[in-house]
Amino acid sequence: MPPRLTKLADSLPATVPFIGPETLERDRGTAFRARLGANENIFGPSPQALQAMREADAEIWKYGDAPSHDLRHALAAHHGVGFDNIVIGEGIDGLLGYVTRLMVEPGDTVVTSAGAYPTFNYHVNGYGGTLSMVPYADDKEDLPSLIARANETDAKLVYIANPDNPMGSYWTGAEIAAALDDLSDGCLLVLDEAYFETAPLDATLPLPVEDPRVIRLRTFSKAYGMAGARIGYAIGAAPIINAFEKIRHHFGMNRSAQAGALAALQDQQHLAWVIDAVAAARDEIGRIARDNGLTPLPSATNFVTVDLGADGDLSRALVASLAKQGVFIRMPFVAPQDRCVRISCGRPEDLAVLEKVLPSALAEARASLA
Repeated sequence: MPPRLTKLADSLPATVPFIGPETLERDRGTAFRARLGANENIFGPSPQALQAMREADAEIWKYGDAPSHDLRHALAAHHGVGFDNIVIGEGIDGLLGYVTRLMVEPGDTVVTSAGAYPTFNYHVNGYGGTLSMVPYADDKEDLPSLIARANETDAKLVYIANPDNPMGSYWTGAEIAAALDDLSDGCLLVLDEAYFETAPLDATLPLPVEDPRVIRLRTFSKAYGMAGARIGYAIGAAPIINAFEKIRHHFGMNRSAQAGALAALQDQQHLAWVIDAVAAARDEIGRIARDNGLTPLPSATNFVTVDLGADGDLSRALVASLAKQGVFIRMPFVAPQDRCVRISCGRPEDLAVLEKVLPSALAEARASLA
């Protein structure tokens, strides 16, 4: 007899939101020369974080501290909030799963953007929620329409990433705060701020942490360069944060990763260096794109989305052609944004590889569609 899955689990496809670069490398039989598709921080974490993790590894036989006491206190002090306003999770991906588990029952409506971060959709589907999709407007998540759709559908959650992945655009914090005044009671705005550190200052949400209408998600995966450590955190009103204790995996946080994140947070000098390096890389990607007749879109993130001026067929062809030449990039998956490709910021040597192979890859992609 096969295992007796729940009806919901049995109805879902066995899939992952993204095919990882390691899987792609195994399929192609060799490593990529330039890994510019996963929005990782290729500049790396703070040396202090690496040292802290090496030292913590000596006690890896111990479970991690269940409440992440030291890291939570440090984050609370860093953001000027209370200890009870912070919860640690297994990256933003894990926290999105917890938020969904807390709020969504089978049949509940959840509003998001068509083409936005698919891992959120994965969790909503996994808990039986009903996704209501709102198209992008002018290559930007349509915040007013998201709020309106949430009100129309009596949604439990409405999700927006700010800055946005995959387009790199952003709303000001003041604009988001104003939009919340129109959100129906009982709906929670899930504000994914994975790229917060690389965004302009006016992206900061000017609302008190105890505002019950919003929960903010942050990560050490991007600017802090610790994607493999899986450390994220949520900032929110104490009653919302306390509810995570009902369902979260209390010993899910890696002990060494907790130590590394604490050390990374304390090394703001390295973070500032990374932010400068990301800005320089964005400029270089933009130059390379323009030199090839392409249009880089404004970006508040650690990647640049490049408009190819055609459609999704050309984007897919270019992604495949670049992969053959050892350069890993991605693309948005929903039209009309699929006319673009997304290129993560990299070191000068990574972008030199991109610059060298892009003209021939672009020619090959166009020829394949002729």
